Amino acid sequence: MDKIQMEKVNQSREYLVVKSNDLVLQTRYNYTVYEQRTLAYICSMIKPLTTANNGYVLDYDFDILEYARVCGIDNNGNLYTRTKKVLKKLSDNSMWLRLPDGSETLVRWISKVTLNNKNGLVHIKLDEDLAPYLFELQSRYLSYGLRNILCMHSQFSIRLYEMFRAYIGFQSACGDSRPRMTRINTPVPYEWIIDIDELKRKLMVDNIKSYTKDNSLFRIKVLEPAHREINEFSDISFDFEMLKRGRSCYAVKFTIIYKNLIERSKVEIKTSALLSKPK
Repeated sequence: MDKIQMEKVNQSREYLVVKSNDLVLQTRYNYTVYEQRTLAYICSMIKPLTTANNGYVLDYDFDILEYARVCGIDNNGNLYTRTKKVLKKLSDNSMWLRLPDGSETLVRWISKVTLNNKNGLVHIKLDEDLAPYLFELQSRYLSYGLRNILCMHSQFSIRLYEMFRAYIGFQSACGDSRPRMTRINTPVPYEWIIDIDELKRKLMVDNIKSYTKDNSLFRIKVLEPAHREINEFSDISFDFEMLKRGRSCYAVKFTIIYKNLIERSKVEIKTSALLSKPK
């Protein structure tokens, strides 16, 4: 990759991934790391605005090779096939979205995909049912730099990262009134206590018997890898505590905090070095 291409890739990694907080916190899905990276890449192309004449912009195009470079996906000869598989999963697999009245409805991210093997371009069309959660966002939205999730290898790291950022968004909208620079330089922690069964449900592991019977395994396989990767690679850090009644765990308490500017700069240097390694 030449210098100009590298600069373009780095710029793309700074694009904002924008989703509704409700969409992040009220949906259940089980996607791999590559599928979640792809989804974040697609969302980074979306601008959460509507146009007066044409309504929502649901159609987007991207170059497969550029997408792989930005997302840190190996180009080992089967990139086209892998991209087809990932986009098929995002198109075929619906997810549950909880509505304000407590009911749940099935939605999916992509309604149509066209790949051109000759020029390496992909055309996608987003599902119209998701449009209100991607465009009519107003102040209730999650926004983060794509770079924050590109070095994560656990699917639960990416999912929990988005959940944490969405939760902070809800809390900060009703709380911290300090000046913006004060909030950035001296961040305050946020506490989130969530029922452990509800957390497993959101992470789509509630039907895995080993996790439902053994919370220590859930901690080792799900929470600890996410703790390590989110704290190392993203703009936030968190700690967690398994809350118990007697010998049984009933909830998890997360303590989440934004990193200050110095810490974020160190993370950016580290992730840039990792992502710039030859694939």
